[in-house]
Amino acid sequence: MRKVMLIIAACALLAGGYGCSKSGGAATKEKTVSKPPVAVETWVAAASDLVEGVEVTGSLEPKFSADVKTQIPGLVKDVYVTEWVRVHRGQALARIDVAETEALVKRAEAGVESARAGLAQAQVTATRADRELARVLKLKEAGLATAQGVDDARSESAAAAARIESARAQIRVAQEELRQSRARLAKGFVTSPLDGVVALRDVNVGDLASDAAAGKPIFRIVDNRLLNLTVTVPSAESARVKVGQKLEFSVDSFPDKTFTGKVMYVNPELSAADRSLKVIAEVRNVPETLKGGLFAKGRIVTGMRSGVLQLPRQTLAGVDLTTKKGSLFVIEGETARLRQVGIGAVSGDLVEIVSGMKAGERYVARGGFVLKDGDRVTVAQNSKPQPPNKP
Repeated sequence: MRKVMLIIAACALLAGGYGCSKSGGAATKEKTVSKPPVAVETWVAAASDLVEGVEVTGSLEPKFSADVKTQIPGLVKDVYVTEWVRVHRGQALARIDVAETEALVKRAEAGVESARAGLAQAQVTATRADRELARVLKLKEAGLATAQGVDDARSESAAAAARIESARAQIRVAQEELRQSRARLAKGFVTSPLDGVVALRDVNVGDLASDAAAGKPIFRIVDNRLLNLTVTVPSAESARVKVGQKLEFSVDSFPDKTFTGKVMYVNPELSAADRSLKVIAEVRNVPETLKGGLFAKGRIVTGMRSGVLQLPRQTLAGVDLTTKKGSLFVIEGETARLRQVGIGAVSGDLVEIVSGMKAGERYVARGGFVLKDGDRVTVAQNSKPQPPNKP
């Protein structure tokens, strides 16, 4: 009897333990099934204007710049400017020692004076010859001069006139020599060919400068007030690009600022290497905020459409530009539903939605990476329209 009682007690204990274990497992399962709502941010889809364009990248370069060399060889005697200073067209930058040329100028000036003196002497001789011819003609009328004497007087008068013309030609030769000497003397001054800023100075007093054909540039002058933005356009988009279209772009040094230019030149042929089209846009840069050499990223504006539904690209998942499809979570009541949408044009950070969604519907803007289709959600931020279209 005692053994029977012990067996019954043991069975009771085992039954109680099994019941507790079963009850605890059910509670755990119930706890796992009841997933709490996911906190998300939502926006309301709204139509806006879509600016269509061709995405491009390129680099900025000054439209006007010049590498300045010396025109004559010689020793650099003076340097008048330093780097980064603004200069004007015709302003002297440096001076080459041209002592020999200065002597040639003085010699040419003396040659001009000598030729002018020779002309004066020839004119005096011609005047004397004309008077002698007149006197001989009067004597001939009186029968006191022979025909030979008249011929000699006329010959002397003509010779005197010829000597005047020769003297005048000598003056012209001397003046031309003087002009050439002065021009060579002026080449001793290295001047700026345009208005701009000295971007390079590679010369010092005492350096031996070479002539322009063999020498390297000693100054570089850059005018940043007008820049050229050179970009390449894929062959598939080349038909959309026209002269006069606006080009909107940004640079890394000013990421939050948009600059504009105007397409001025379109290459008449595609590059044989990559079948791309070279396009040059002109950018006015006053004040000189942009610098030559900056990398630019933007688009050539080819048109505009209004009433287009666009969503930020980061709110879409599985975007495939080839099949023009993507997906996102749309809020239906308190439930997030994964929906497939058709996409169209991509404009910067915005993607056109052509099917699968309409304006006024709410969609998950942030927090969707932890969502699954059918999850309950709680809005962590009041719904608002999507951000406006940005270029």
